[in-house]
Parts: sequence; structure tokens; C-alpha cells
Amino acid sequence: MNYLTGLHAIEERIRLYVQTGDEGGRECGPLLMAKAGPRAREIADLATASKIRIDRIGSFELDRIAPGNRGIALQVNEAGRGKADTSLEEFLCSIGERSDSLVIILDEITDPHNYGAILRSCDQFAVDLVISRNRRSAKHADVISKTSAGTAAWVPQAETANLVRSAKLLKESGFWIYGADMNGQDVFSVKLSGRIALVLGSEGTGISRLLLDTCDGTVAIPSLGKVDSLNVSVAAGVLLYEVQRQRLAG
Repeated sequence: MNYLTGLHAIEERIRLYVQTGDEGGRECGPLLMAKAGPRAREIADLATASKIRIDRIGSFELDRIAPGNRGIALQVNEAGRGKADTSLEEFLCSIGERSDSLVIILDEITDPHNYGAILRSCDQFAVDLVISRNRRSAKHADVISKTSAGTAAWVPQAETANLVRSAKLLKESGFWIYGADMNGQDVFSVKLSGRIALVLGSEGTGISRLLLDTCDGTVAIPSLGKVDSLNVSVAAGVLLYEVQRQRLAG
């Protein structure tokens, strides 16, 4: 069984369930409840209104099955990690003739804290789709949901066995692919309008060679520090902000 214990994460998963039902395997419940504070009781009221079963449980038992809880834990189907988990092909059909779209490709992001922080930035800066490699990226649903402050429930996500193929499909659909690389062009001098996909590499080795070769270019964030690179989740936030800044500036 999989459990969410973060209060924001539980609340957003329930709201998503209310909006979409069990579409895409996002079934949730029961909500396990022990000694809970006012905020947790508010979420329990939301669960009741959403017709999600609440099971009373002892604190010791709840700590055993869902460590780190704050008096409640929501049982979830991890198959439904995000809003309308989809395929890249379905996404490309859905955007039709839209002239602008923003996609993030995550290449071997294995730290669930980084993964969740990136999803939080993706929600804030209106990323249309996050693509990751199946089986190898971060999979800790509860940590991701906590770190993303519940936004993992809303950011559209797709998994693939072949990121290079996904990048090529995006290019065939009019996307420009830019890899984040410390040796790349100053991001503030690159035009990031239209259909854009940003590739973020792993915490240790960066973007894999074949995927990097697929990129139309690479971009870097100018640094004045003594350490030569930013944490990948911080870099994601800066790059996404720059895309939105350029869009708002017209």
C-alpha cells in the first residue's frame, strides 16, 4: 500500500479525486485518522464531503504503516501520480495548433526531493507536461507530494522508455529543445518563445550524451558564485521563470 502523509499533499489529492473521479487510476482512500490537530480535521471534513471513507486508527499503528504522519494518512493508488497521467502522443494531439507550449524533460532525476521541488516550479510556471524515463526516475510518491506541496497531483506527467525518441517527437511537432548545461549559452540571451522543451539532467552526471545530441542548443544560468553549478531543482525554477518572463514581455 502507498500512503500520503503531507497535509497539502492529502488535500490536493482529494480535490483532484473530486474533480476527476477515478479517471486514470487515481483512486484514493480510505483516510486513516488518529489523534489529529485542527488542520487535519479540516481535511477529514473534506474527505467526508468527498465521500471518502475515514478509518479511525491508533497512533502507534498509523506511525507503523505511515511514518512521518501528522495524525492522518491517505491510502492512494501510486499509478495515479499526477493530473491525467498521459502519453506524449496524447499530449501532442491535445495541444492542436497552439503556437506556444512548455515541456520539461527530466533525465534520470533520482532524488525525490529534487523531483518534487521541480514539480512545484512546474505548477507555478504553467508547464504543460513533464516527461521522465519510466523505472529510473524518482518514485517516492509521499516524499514527492510533500516536497511539491501537493502540486504533484496537478502537474501533467508522462513516462517513456526512450527520452531521445520523445525529444524527436517533440521536434517533429515544432518544439525547440534546449538542454540545461553549465557550458551552454547564457539563457538570458536565448529566445525562448513558441514551443519549447527544456531538458534537465541528473544530479550527478547531467544530460545523457544521446539526449544532449538531440538538443537544438544548450543554455546556462550565469553564476557569480564559487560553486560551479546550481542544484537541479533550483536551476529548473530559474529557467522556467525566464521562459515566463519572456512570454509576459511579449
